[in-house]
Amino acid sequence: MKEFERLGDSGQTVTFRFCPLCGSTVYWTLPSQPGLIAVAVGAFADADYPPPWFSVYERRRHRWVDVPPSVTERLD
Repeated sequence: MKEFERLGDSGQTVTFRFCPLCGSTVYWTLPSQPGLIAVAVGAFADADYPPPWFSVYERRRHRWVDVPPSVTERLD
């Protein structure tokens, strides 16, 4: 993996891991949540991949993006 760090909107450092061949984001981590690994679900072509359980930045989403009703915890 290739890594890139930047400051997030919260002021925390976010570390992104990319595929070294194509540059696609695979996952990212936050030092404030050491047990959490955020996975870029769009990186997988598996129709049975588990759905997301929370959403981030809904206020910034495109109007054509629908968040599934199964997403119960919505973080903006």
